[in-house]
Amino acid sequence: MRAGPGRILAGRYLLTDRPEALRASAVDERTGDTVRLRGLELPPVLTGGHEPDEPMPEQGERLVRKVAAAGSAAPVHPRLLQGAGAFVDGDVLWTVEEAPVGVALAELVAPGPLPPYRVAEITADLAGALRALHEAGLAHGNLTVDSVLVCEDGAAMLGGLLSGVAEEALAEELGGPGGRRRYDVRAALVGPVAERWPLDGGAAGDCWALGVLLQRLVTGRSPFPEPGVPELVTAVRDGRREPAAACGPLAPLAERLLQPDPALRPGAAAVRRELAALLVGVPEPVDGERPAGVLAVRPEAPLVPLSPRRRGRGGADREAVAAAAGPAPVRPPRIPPALLGPVLVGGVFLLLVLGVAAVVMFAG
Repeated sequence: MRAGPGRILAGRYLLTDRPEALRASAVDERTGDTVRLRGLELPPVLTGGHEPDEPMPEQGERLVRKVAAAGSAAPVHPRLLQGAGAFVDGDVLWTVEEAPVGVALAELVAPGPLPPYRVAEITADLAGALRALHEAGLAHGNLTVDSVLVCEDGAAMLGGLLSGVAEEALAEELGGPGGRRRYDVRAALVGPVAERWPLDGGAAGDCWALGVLLQRLVTGRSPFPEPGVPELVTAVRDGRREPAAACGPLAPLAERLLQPDPALRPGAAAVRRELAALLVGVPEPVDGERPAGVLAVRPEAPLVPLSPRRRGRGGADREAVAAAAGPAPVRPPRIPPALLGPVLVGGVFLLLVLGVAAVVMFAG
């Protein structure tokens, strides 16, 4: 069923917008939070004509449990959008994710490439989110322009964890743990998106995908050909890609992230450190856009009000976030120190003139 705005799904999610058949915005009526729903169509064999008041077939229940487990295991991190579980409505498996105000990265890059140093900021934010996942023993596996949200203050937040888990679980459910059938099912679900086809999984695969995304943002295209899944997978396997020279100051990092040997790739923590060092030395001006002082790796602190789900994880998480944020930044004085003397002298002179004028006026 293609529910429109105003309908309530799973007894709690009030739809507010439905821009696409498998994308929707909603309000969680239990918490008051705004959430984003991503849908995945299920074949009849997994739903059995399931309706909300009927029991779910075992295979469908298994999918929901896998997605919910991934959401529960994910750490709380300021650059990681929190998943709130999954449910099945008719023939669609919906994943639920928090939705702060922002713009999808896909929309930002649609007009054309981004400046290299802006890409460095975004990549540093994503590396921080990946580091948190990897330290928790998890991999993301769904790092694309569609899974990244850029907030109003410019910070990037990584989402799409649950929808990626749902796709991988469905591919295994329908095609088995490996082999040609699983490849065919996964190809139909994922499509020719280079970031989704690393030669290796886990943390190393996420870092490779980060390199692909970095080059896509700077150049406006994937380093690997994407006419179709077979051609893409063959190019990745053969290492046939465009060189990263067009990435400018980010070229050395992109080359290392795209190394076929996972042992030669930097980890997420190392990527963030390297980008921090790069942004410290940004020249003036930056691609004719912003002054260098505006560009920096942001502290890993809350950028949007914490949802009840984040607050509910306990005080330890809040303390960890506060510690990561570091001391509050020192605001520069409104008047440069070099100008304080002349300003004070001018102020005194102005007062004297006003005083003399007042005496003359009353002396008449």
